[in-house]
Amino acid sequence: MVLVLTRTYFPEGTNGKLVYQGRLICYTIELPYKNNQPQVSCIPEGEYFIEKRYSKRFGWHFEILDIPNRSLILFHPANNALTELRGCIAPVSQLSGPGYGVQSKKAFEKLKMLVYPELEAKESILLLVQSYSLSEL
Repeated sequence: MVLVLTRTYFPEGTNGKLVYQGRLICYTIELPYKNNQPQVSCIPEGEYFIEKRYSKRFGWHFEILDIPNRSLILFHPANNALTELRGCIAPVSQLSGPGYGVQSKKAFEKLKMLVYPELEAKESILLLVQSYSLSEL
């Protein structure tokens, strides 16, 4: 399974669109890009694998693996990138501004319903993180 996250960068935050087989799953919010600095930047563009993870804070969620110089980068619910994220990616149902979204828990449940069966079947999940090309705008 390949999930494609296409981003738009703003000084206040990063907004994205998460797609599977050409169909929109949800939108995403992240911190602005600041050279992959831990705690203050979204992750660099690239290809990453995702696995299921559990924590007391977020319950079951996803971890994005093998990010250069970063660890514990997760997909988890949040509606404000600057106050709720430290490099992670939050699915949202609708974007409401750079780094802001609404109904994150609803979007995260939709994402889990798509991805969990694949992980349970031992399928690998590849996340392709990219920005819009000029031809897509």
